[in-house]
Amino acid sequence: MPDDPSSRWSDLDRPALDGPALQTALTRDSALWRTLEVVPEIGSTNAALVATTGEETPEGAVLVAEHQVAGRGRLDRVWTSPPRAGITVSFLLRPDVPAARRGWLPLLTGVALAEAVGEVTGVRASLKWPNDLLAVDGRKLAGILAEGREKAVVVGVGLNVSTTADELPDTGTSLSRVLGAPVDRGPVLLAFLRAVEKRYLRWTAALGDPVASGLAQDYLGWSSTVGTEVAVSLPDGSTLEGTAQAVDWDGRLVVATPGGTVELASGDVRHVR
Repeated sequence: MPDDPSSRWSDLDRPALDGPALQTALTRDSALWRTLEVVPEIGSTNAALVATTGEETPEGAVLVAEHQVAGRGRLDRVWTSPPRAGITVSFLLRPDVPAARRGWLPLLTGVALAEAVGEVTGVRASLKWPNDLLAVDGRKLAGILAEGREKAVVVGVGLNVSTTADELPDTGTSLSRVLGAPVDRGPVLLAFLRAVEKRYLRWTAALGDPVASGLAQDYLGWSSTVGTEVAVSLPDGSTLEGTAQAVDWDGRLVVATPGGTVELASGDVRHVR
């Protein structure tokens, strides 16, 4: 018989999440969230939910993994984290907004994550377009991946919570490293999902309009990309350099280059110091 998840990784700084308690706390008065499941181990929370988008899985399903062994980031990068060292969560949405506006979903998620991290832990963070949460020193705290299928979108988040220096790449950090103290994952997860709900309902009520919903203004307040010199690695392997001027109505990054203004729907941004 496999080891019991509650005793499999004994680390006082990494207690297990209480799935039933989180489910009750999240869904009790929610207009969006319907279910929350915590699993001890999974290949990819995003892949598991994407596989159910054509079925009867309702909007507002949340899947959390204590250990993700085949996580994926943007551009097919691998996202790994030790057991119970972070928050690995995906949720399924069915936004009734114009398809072009769905580019704002990872940005909306980033704003909600930055707000929740600041509210619960006091850690100051910023957002690098399109999907990274950064600490003040520029190291990566979290990544976001949104995947659409038909009318559904699955959004996944991987947040480093108690990950140590030895467990992180040079470009990464964690909430515990920034604070120098342990962080309880449960309150951060709940605050994050509640922030997503608040912003998502406001955004969909405005039919995905980032200006009318207030999302565009708030995103710019958290952005460390807009207004800086950037080098963007594009999906075709080329690199574009210029000044990030804005994020447009479809969530694309507007970059002024020597050859003119370019709107980017995707790309790997590096802030040029």
